[in-house]
Amino acid sequence: MKRNPRKLKWTKAYRKNAGKEMVVDSTLLFGARRNEPVRYNRDLVQKTLGAMQRISEIRARRERVFYKKRMAGKRERELTAARELVAKNEHLLPRMRGSEKRRLEELAAEQGLDVEELAAEHLQNAKHDNKLFGGEKKRLRVRVDGGVEGDGDNEMDID
Repeated sequence: MKRNPRKLKWTKAYRKNAGKEMVVDSTLLFGARRNEPVRYNRDLVQKTLGAMQRISEIRARRERVFYKKRMAGKRERELTAARELVAKNEHLLPRMRGSEKRRLEELAAEQGLDVEELAAEHLQNAKHDNKLFGGEKKRLRVRVDGGVEGDGDNEMDID
């Protein structure tokens, strides 16, 4: 499809170009093919197998270090981005009424707790309480015989 492999995120070329994989490392040269036929020698094969294991260990260690360096400071960057997002869209967050804030401040003063912790706990509980955003509407069905049927346990009969 004549696409540039450096722009396709799943290709090796993209990962190297974007700095997600090691590019300059001496252990990568050992994986290159050599077209020189070598006469079989038992000692040479044994040394080669040992060297291959050692090279894979070294490469794994270097990749771990490379990854740690690449990910260093990621948490702080995510936190700053999240803080900027919250600051920019603060008008979308749920707020408490002034009376609720005063009540929480009094409660915090009585219990000796921090107001912010109590407010955060209150907002967490308010997600499950529909008082913050209005009451929940109950759906009722009117039956043919004149009764009213509700959802679940809230059945009512009107005579």
